[in-house]
Amino acid sequence: MAQKTPFPFDSEAMMDFFRNNDFTKTLQDAKLPNMDADALMQAQRKNMDALVEANKAAAAGYQDLVNKQLAIFEETIAEAQKQLKGAELKLDPDTAGKRSELAQAAFEKAIANMKDLAETAHKANSEAYEIVAKRVKESVDELKTLAETPKG
Repeated sequence: MAQKTPFPFDSEAMMDFFRNNDFTKTLQDAKLPNMDADALMQAQRKNMDALVEANKAAAAGYQDLVNKQLAIFEETIAEAQKQLKGAELKLDPDTAGKRSELAQAAFEKAIANMKDLAETAHKANSEAYEIVAKRVKESVDELKTLAETPKG
């Protein structure tokens, strides 16, 4: 049976796990000195939300990458079929020059396509990284505040 998505990680199931389990009670029972368990759990929920958002951004970016690769492949096959239908078997200087020009154009297009695919992958990775990096900074700030705030 095929999976719905190419990514086996189910971010929604993970979030349900954290929503349906009361880790705050476990932390309170641990009696952490000068630590607000509720605030700590809220910070961790934000961390998980950021990871889910980053995962979704990366998945969307890579889906775009796959779609571009498929479009390039289909276009390449169509162009190759077109060239084969119109191919002449003779090899004179004029035909050789035309084939050389076609090969040069195909090479330049392939380079442009590879550049576009690389930029798409870079964008997907950058977006996911920015989400996580922002949350890491916020999380460090929250933990500092939690450590400095006496438990009430």
